[in-house]
Amino acid sequence: MSREFHRLPCCIMRGGTSKAVFLKKNHLPVDPARRDAVILEVFGSPDVRQIDGLAGADPLTSKLAIIGPSTRPDADVDYTFGQVSIDRPFVDYTGNCGNISSAVGPFAIDEGLVKVTEPVTRVRIHNTNTGKLLMADVQVQDGFAKVQGDCKIDGAPGTGAEILLDFSDTTGSSTGKLLPTGKPMDRMETSRGVIDVSIVDVANPMVFVRAKDVNMKGTETPKEINGNADLLTYLEEIRGRAAVLCGMAKDPKDALTNSPAFPMLAFVCPPQDYTAFNTGQTIKASQVDMVSRLMFMQVLHKAYAGTGTCCTGAAMKIPGTIAHEATPGADNKTALRIGHPSGVIEVHADFQGGKLVRCAFARTARRLMDGYAYLKG
Repeated sequence: MSREFHRLPCCIMRGGTSKAVFLKKNHLPVDPARRDAVILEVFGSPDVRQIDGLAGADPLTSKLAIIGPSTRPDADVDYTFGQVSIDRPFVDYTGNCGNISSAVGPFAIDEGLVKVTEPVTRVRIHNTNTGKLLMADVQVQDGFAKVQGDCKIDGAPGTGAEILLDFSDTTGSSTGKLLPTGKPMDRMETSRGVIDVSIVDVANPMVFVRAKDVNMKGTETPKEINGNADLLTYLEEIRGRAAVLCGMAKDPKDALTNSPAFPMLAFVCPPQDYTAFNTGQTIKASQVDMVSRLMFMQVLHKAYAGTGTCCTGAAMKIPGTIAHEATPGADNKTALRIGHPSGVIEVHADFQGGKLVRCAFARTARRLMDGYAYLKG
């Protein structure tokens, strides 16, 4: 190997409908600036193709997981999530990713970081971004995380072993409150007039708007949304103003610069038929409880964020929110089905005495490669 390079151990894992580079904390520099410089080089950022790194030139494949020993007695591992910007030298640590969270348990088991119990090992994950505890129930076989299984998730090919993630301990993840403004719905001034918004914070903060209020049907494809520059600008305006409302940014420009990933924005509508963009399958209104399109890093998410799934499920159960308004019979349901561009995702959300006691959904995950990233210098 050339002395011009040094190598950094790494792993790439698919978690749900996303993909991330996994790094161990002790392999990274302690100094935050040096650490992020290493991470950017691993990913090949900034570059719109990320051609000189391991990432895939898409927000859903430019994700980072840093794993280390737990700093909490009630957790097994520490997990820090990073959203690595593609077009500028920035790593966003302001929130978590539920899809990547689903890969943390299998990674910890396979790396020998937790005690294994067959057939299911519960991994207690301390997400350092939010300071919250996640529970992952991972199927285990012969001492390793099971990969093969019959769990199918829309937005990822094939099937795999089910991983059950519970985010019920993540209320107020970034703002400290379930309803950051204290209300289930607020009126917001925008450049196109006043609209209603609901801001909810479970797993990650989200802002919900009615699809019709942003001149959308609610069933649009990624191409229809991402090819509409005026719409993208307006949705980011709403997201930025919501970040200010919930105390995450000084102004909308600050939200785009320093917190481009969170809060996420979703525009929603009641159940209706639509076509999954990736398979051509017809999703019937009877198969969903609400239809949603979720914005992530200023473009439409091709499926649905895991943390967004939990936050949306909680919002669907809170009377007075836009999500609850769009979900017929929400008060009598625990299992809630969200229609997204690639299909349907189910989340189990339940409040008791005003407290979120369950917020769980199923994912699959698997290790794609182990090896080294080669760094210059």
